[in-house]
Parts: sequence; structure tokens; C-alpha cells
Amino acid sequence: PVMEAWVFTTATVDPRSAFAIASAPEATTISQPRIKSAPPAAMRTALMSSGDFTRNPDWQFPASEMEQIIRDNLGADASHFLPGTKVAEALMGDSIATNPFMLGVAFQMGLIPVSRAALEKAIELNGVAVKANMRAFLWGRRMAHDPKAVLKMVDKAEASTAAPKQDDSIATSLEDIVAKRIAALKDYQNDSLARRYKDLVDKVVTAEGRVGRADGSLAIAVARYYYKLLAIKDEYEVARLFTNGKFMKSVRERFEGDFKLKFHLAPPLFAERDPNTGELKKREYGPWMMSAFGLLAKLKGLRGTPLDIFGYSEERKMERRLITDYETMIGDIIAGVSASNYDTAIELAEIPEHIRGYGHIKERHVKLAKDTEAKLMAQFRDPSSAQAPQAAE
Repeated sequence: PVMEAWVFTTATVDPRSAFAIASAPEATTISQPRIKSAPPAAMRTALMSSGDFTRNPDWQFPASEMEQIIRDNLGADASHFLPGTKVAEALMGDSIATNPFMLGVAFQMGLIPVSRAALEKAIELNGVAVKANMRAFLWGRRMAHDPKAVLKMVDKAEASTAAPKQDDSIATSLEDIVAKRIAALKDYQNDSLARRYKDLVDKVVTAEGRVGRADGSLAIAVARYYYKLLAIKDEYEVARLFTNGKFMKSVRERFEGDFKLKFHLAPPLFAERDPNTGELKKREYGPWMMSAFGLLAKLKGLRGTPLDIFGYSEERKMERRLITDYETMIGDIIAGVSASNYDTAIELAEIPEHIRGYGHIKERHVKLAKDTEAKLMAQFRDPSSAQAPQAAE
């Protein structure tokens, strides 16, 4: 008469009240204050970043530690870890199907004392994406019955939709890193910007040869982070990425039938500001934005010119200053790098790694990065200053 099993994603359910915990994400399960009183089964779907990531962008998800906490509290035999989100995305096209999928797993494992007919009726009465949720529930039951067969289908589905990897992170040698970024900068803007990029990297390579460092670590750092500053994701680039064909290809691979695109944007020239925070407020735009994006992408040649209407915003001015500041700093490094300050030079070249986000978030990161840069530059110019405090102790 009363269903005493929950699929939950927030820490609001007392685990002592449940017959089973089908947790998504895993962090929710271990955040329960009385997990030792929890039922004899818990299931994880995927590694989902918590709020810690918004406060610390360098935060790493402690996956193995979390899984061990669950095993320690519930017992190894009562802990079942499943790639639910991966299955949901591969076989149902959307991670939102993870919850009914996990419900199906828990039911098939005999952890929920409610009949299949009752659960399916509840899905039907809910009235939201009934067919999709029924399908996800069935896939969950199949996963519990024959996980190898289901995972084999997942691998097949992923292989059929996988695109050739274009990620620069797979490039490890300086030559590959530079070649990929030159091509990207030509797409982003033009040949002139690509030459500007390569010229600076080449100067760093020459300076490294003078110091006698053959590993190329400094040149690799400049190749990565100078590119990051040059290829900011501004209005023209967002428009290009939406209209270069890859975005729509990905959408059509994930969704069938008729669909409508909606965009939530805060155009700096038109968006209103929140009266409390002072930040730009996003609003919804319809499918016609794809046409607008197509036009805007063709205007990328205006970027950085007096006709660039977006370039007059404070954020774009700041981004242009960051580029010229970085070029000046690397010029100083080229002129003064030596064996004694080489490692500090690499740290300086990697400063843009810490500049992230947009708007006020980016402004805060820039300030912190500039403070760090000033300290490192002092060490670069006087390598002995870095050891001075330690020597005094």
C-alpha cells in the first residue's frame, strides 16, 4: 500500500526508511549523515561534480574514495556500482533517463517490494515522458538481468555515433600541439593570427636552445596557453561553433523526429541587468537564432577592428589586454631565461590556466592570476628570492 523505496538525488531522505537506495550521483549516497543505518543495497550511476567544483575549478572527483566509503558502510556484497548515466545516454539518448533506469535495476534485483504493474502505473500517472521512462525502466531491468549484454549494446551504440577525436589534449609533442592550434586559429580568425601565434612559439624554442633545455617544456606551455588567450570564446566564435555543422550533427544523432531548439543567452548589447547582482540576465531565444548565428559567424573578420561592436565591452577589452600583457611577459622571459629561473618561466607561461569563466567570475580569476604573476616575475628576475624565506627559517 505504501511504497518505501526511493530514487533520490538530494540528501533529503532518511536512508533508514528505505528498502533500497538507487543513488544518482554517488556523492549523494555518502553525504547521508547516517549511512550506517542504510538499507543493504546502494547503486551509483555516474561521477557527477558537486558544488565543490564551482568553488574550486581544480577540484578532482574522489571516485575511488567514495566507492570505498560505500563498501565499508554497506558491505561489499550489498554495494552495486553501475554506469547508469553512460547507459542512459548511449541507449536512450539522454542522461535524464538515468533515474527510471536505476529504478528498473533496483526492481529487477528484488530490492523494491512493489509490483512491476504498480511501478509502471506510477510512471503512467506521472504523465511526463511516459514512453521514454517506461523504456528506461525496462533497460534497467535488463541491466540487472544481463549486464554484459547491455554493456555490449552500449559499446556498439557509442561506436556508431563516435566522431574522430579532434581534441588537442591528445597532442603531446610540441610539433603536434602547434600544428593543431595553427589550424584551429585559421578557422577561428585567419592566417595572420596563426602566424602571430607561431612566431612567438618559435622565439621561445630558440631561447630554450640557448639555455640548453631540450625537453621543450617552456615552449609547450606557451604553445598551449598563448593559444588559450588568442582563441577566446566570444560572440563570433560561439556563432561559428553552432553553425559549423558539428553541433547539428550531434543533436540529430541524439534525438529523433521533430525537435525545436531554444537558446538561453545574455547578449551584452541587449540583455537586461539583474537589479540585485548587476549581472546580465539570460532570456530564451527561439530556433531563429541559428540563422542569426550563421550571419554572425561570417562577420568574424570584424573581430578586434573598430567595426567590432562587441569589442567595446569591458570584458573584451580586458581579454585583448591579457594577450598583449602575455606577449610582453613572454618577451621578458625570452630575454632573461636561464637554467636558474627556467622552472619559474614555465609557471609564468602557464598563468592563463587559472583564468576561467565569464563576466565577473573571469574578472576575479584575472585578478588572482595577476597577483600570482607579479610574485613569480619577481622570482624570475631574482631566483635567489624564492629561497630566501626558507633560508631565514
